[in-house]
Amino acid sequence: MATLALTPRKALVFIGFMGAGKSTVAGEVASALGTKALDTDRLLEAQFGHSIAEQFEQGGEASFREAEEQLACRLLTQAQPGTVIALGGGSVLSPKVRAALAPHLTVLLNVGVKVAWKRVGGGSSGQEKRPLATDRAAFLALYESRAGLYEELADAILPAPAPKIGLRALPALVGCSQAPAGTRLLWSTSASGEYPVLVGRGLLTPEMCSLEGLWPCDRETSRPFCVSDRNVARLYAERLGGVDELIEISPGEPHKTLASAELVWQALVAGGMTRADHLVALGGGVVGDLAGFCAATYQRGVPVVHVPTSLLAQVDSAYGGKTGVDLAQAKNYVGAYHQPAGVLVDPDTLASLPAPELASGYVEVLKTALIAGGELWRAVAAQEPLDERTIFACARTKLAVVAEDERDGGRRQVLNLGHTVGHALETVTEYERYRHGEAVGLGLLAALRLSNLPELREQVAELLAARGLPVTLDGEDVELILEATMRDKKRTGAHVPFVLLGAPGDVRTGCHVPAEELRAAVTELRAHG
Repeated sequence: MATLALTPRKALVFIGFMGAGKSTVAGEVASALGTKALDTDRLLEAQFGHSIAEQFEQGGEASFREAEEQLACRLLTQAQPGTVIALGGGSVLSPKVRAALAPHLTVLLNVGVKVAWKRVGGGSSGQEKRPLATDRAAFLALYESRAGLYEELADAILPAPAPKIGLRALPALVGCSQAPAGTRLLWSTSASGEYPVLVGRGLLTPEMCSLEGLWPCDRETSRPFCVSDRNVARLYAERLGGVDELIEISPGEPHKTLASAELVWQALVAGGMTRADHLVALGGGVVGDLAGFCAATYQRGVPVVHVPTSLLAQVDSAYGGKTGVDLAQAKNYVGAYHQPAGVLVDPDTLASLPAPELASGYVEVLKTALIAGGELWRAVAAQEPLDERTIFACARTKLAVVAEDERDGGRRQVLNLGHTVGHALETVTEYERYRHGEAVGLGLLAALRLSNLPELREQVAELLAARGLPVTLDGEDVELILEATMRDKKRTGAHVPFVLLGAPGDVRTGCHVPAEELRAAVTELRAHG
């Protein structure tokens, strides 16, 4: 195998639960880098002179963990840039090992518990029996106890098992190793493609955007053409490190139209863009939707790199491949699925957002937390500060949903929580009165009313109000909102399917809502908030 021209600036250390394929991936990556992987399990077996299972039987788990800790710390302390190490699944239980990981790029191979048990449980598939994989219930409990620790340590998260995932993600891993401290990589997968998502402060600079491995497209062979709105272009276009053509549109949802798309298409033709080149969507949700749609349709498809600069785009709209423009009758009625070539998120851009725009984006954080439940909901409900870790958690939640259902055939519909009434409200006010997040916030309150969760509705209303977001309608006609709701693009028959909640983390799709209940929920927004 030919070695990769790029060189990591850190050692690459693979961690993860049993059955994630750490040894295989580390071996492939090391070979591509022209080196040999250091595998703690294999090295320990050589040291013991017998298998790990035998060591458990002879000396117990404590003796194994002591030897594992000593070996892992020695390897990590001696590791140089480009060293590749595969750690045993339990290595990170040691505080000394966790501390020794700090200078390196820690890569989590994220395997689902059902897949892990199928691969290693009870010595399945003819594999050697693993001492901690004999009892299914204990195995599941062990998985749950370690999951949070793995995620906390990870600088990069890759899906596992996935054939050759290490090789496909290697340029992005190398780029991540060269990025500013604190940058994290998330590898997105779906039925139609995969791409890197990088989240870190200081990524949007000419140096970083020109760095081989960090930028998702090869800028020597693929010219970047940029779509942005006038406000964002003035602040950030120069930070892209040069583009062949900067196409500016007017800011705001009223300009997410076919007329704007035609202006972009014409500019791409005038600039000589070919299918070998790529489009850069620099801006918020409007720019991302419009530029993504233009990329999906120009010459039947060119790559698009999203550089989201708003909170809404950084936590939601930049991922998943939905693109589109609005018609006067309804929102996002013309569009296409077109997965990006990559997403580059620099949370520093949020500092330039007006307070109302930042608050509007917060609604997508709130929506995502309601869908995810667990730790993300706890943090959002406690009103903890929104930072890059929150952005990363939201992106991960959305991409996990998209990986399961790319085209809204099932699970992905959970992402429409609050959007059915929210989109209707935007439509009847001609996208002028409410920002997208403001409308979705009101839609969330309606959805929680329909979910028969009055206490959660009150809690969400308080969270919205604390950000200065509306919790009552501003005089809109209830009947017009109901009429617009029935034109929702998700409608497939006589009824519009609603997304409702049983509790945070318990999301139900395809729910039929009687007309009188919907009218009551929307009327409540007008009357009581």
